[in-house]
Amino acid sequence: MSSYDYDLFVIGAGSGGVRAGRMASGFGARVAVAEDRYMGGTCVNVGCVPKKLYVYAAEFGKAFTDAQGFGWETGQPAFDWATLRDNKRQEISRLNAVYRRILDGANAELIDGRARLVDAHTVDVDGRRMTADKMLIATGGWPHVPAFPGSEFAITSNEIFDLEEFPRRLVVVGGGYIAVEFAGIFNGLGAEVTQLYRGPLFLRGFDADIRAHAAREIAGSGVDLRFETEVESIARGPGGLHVLLNDGSQLEADAVLYATGRRPHLQDLGLENVDVKLTDAGYIAVNEHFQTSEPNIYALGDVTGGMELTPVALAEGMAFARREFGGLDAAPEYDFIPTAVFCQPNIGTVGFTEEEARARFGEIVVYKSTFKPMKHTLSGRDERSLMKMLVDKASDRVVGVHMVGPDAGEIMQGIAIAMKAGATKAVFDATIGIHPTAAEEFVTMREPWTED
Repeated sequence: MSSYDYDLFVIGAGSGGVRAGRMASGFGARVAVAEDRYMGGTCVNVGCVPKKLYVYAAEFGKAFTDAQGFGWETGQPAFDWATLRDNKRQEISRLNAVYRRILDGANAELIDGRARLVDAHTVDVDGRRMTADKMLIATGGWPHVPAFPGSEFAITSNEIFDLEEFPRRLVVVGGGYIAVEFAGIFNGLGAEVTQLYRGPLFLRGFDADIRAHAAREIAGSGVDLRFETEVESIARGPGGLHVLLNDGSQLEADAVLYATGRRPHLQDLGLENVDVKLTDAGYIAVNEHFQTSEPNIYALGDVTGGMELTPVALAEGMAFARREFGGLDAAPEYDFIPTAVFCQPNIGTVGFTEEEARARFGEIVVYKSTFKPMKHTLSGRDERSLMKMLVDKASDRVVGVHMVGPDAGEIMQGIAIAMKAGATKAVFDATIGIHPTAAEEFVTMREPWTED
């Protein structure tokens, strides 16, 4: 029996931390998990879950109009922000309780409070000192707002879900997942939305065709997209917030959402008391087994600067517990991880972008298809889908699939399984589609768009 109080002490009860703690306890380890804010971490409280609920709400606005083309007399719908906000709060409270029950059911001790490292084997939580053989840091990320005149008036994704009043005029600053998604959400809910991005085109890192197509569709839906534009200052005035831009123009807004990046949540963690090294970008540096430079301290999830996706943190938590407490040589695989952007229309993607595929494989074959979704032939909505497939010419393996259109995230999950299994274009071609669906397009693409 170890002389420590616990075999594993987890700091942070988000997706990765809870999964690691629950799995380790299942292997017989004595586990404690400390959390000072909310159970379930970013995803459950101010990320994936409430965001998806708000996306559903936003899509109803267009659906009422779409329904008229199918014979429904919908009248003039009205949206009540407080109802959505408060119903969301109830659902998140329910999920918080679920996470508590998960740890309780696994016989892992949950400690409410901020854990601070005293040394490599000791933590302090509100004056209570405890020891553990292994420590796991899974504190996730935190929104970052750069300093500029009036930056104190900006809000982040932490606050946007629970505003007391609905922002009729919203300025969104940023060009990643969060910025694009919230611009679409509030546009769909009826706000006047302006999205600013300092670069020439948002969604950096995505396939170029996807980025360009998404920009056209999002602008067409009513979001005022302004690229190569930055905020100089924000000031409060009688009409709300006055946002001065770098081109000299000015916007009036009820709220300014900054979604320009997240940083590892390391404040007041006591890292100065241990030999845990950070990367140049400020994340915790770990090896392939999530071990830091302090041998008994580990870290995983967003705090390490990898792919900031909940399923990745879950996979890392499981792999950590299996290796350290289950005696299994487990490691997550990071190839062909699917992801989605829940803008309107959705983006789904897995594998390499065209630029990456050409650099990696040399000769590739590109297949593309763009069309109006069947639903909108009657709804009258002016929206087009884009599907793209990249094939390594030498092996015929499908190495990248990208989509902009309804249900892209749902469709891409199934595509990801095929790609993970190494499916070739011949396998896709031999697969019989489900008709009529958008997804069948991926098994009926026959003519290359370009071939080198």
